[in-house]
Amino acid sequence: MVSARLAAFATISSLVSSALANFQILSPGGPDLWWVAQSQNVIAWSCRDNPPATVYQLLLNNTDPTILPAPMAIVANIQNADCSHTITTQQAALTPSPSYTLIFADNLDQTKIYATSQVFEVKALGATYPAASATPTDDPTASSTAQTRVRLALDSNTSSGAAPTNNSKSSGASTTFQISAAGVLAVIGAAVGML
Repeated sequence: MVSARLAAFATISSLVSSALANFQILSPGGPDLWWVAQSQNVIAWSCRDNPPATVYQLLLNNTDPTILPAPMAIVANIQNADCSHTITTQQAALTPSPSYTLIFADNLDQTKIYATSQVFEVKALGATYPAASATPTDDPTASSTAQTRVRLALDSNTSSGAAPTNNSKSSGASTTFQISAAGVLAVIGAAVGML
């Protein structure tokens, strides 16, 4: 009886880890993919199979407390199925800095973190955007519809080599994934409850 429950726990843990490990912020992030200050910028994510939630809130963070003293919520109610979202200058007044990250968190609880982007730079107004071809898409096993939506959003919002204006849009890079302690505890609690 105990071994059957432990096997069930292992299976549940494996499924949750697998589903969450596939969710990531595709852009912006990394040294070759950035945003531009005082301009519209695009965030894109892997919106395919088994997302950790259907709706997110987006937090902006900077390791330099003189730029941003704490993570700041900039957009709520982002639908996972959209695969990308344009951040307007009104949603995020970005100061140029090399140490920003974006965080996808639970729509109601900011401590439940689903994904964090790689560190990325926000360049000064007038800087060129990275080429759309530099932006990764969802992995090859993802649905072609999700890949197409992400690629179209990034291609239509990026002017390769062109300097942005306040109405320009941007792309970015891949991310790492973080599992929140609350999410891990919830899975463990559910498995223990089955015992």
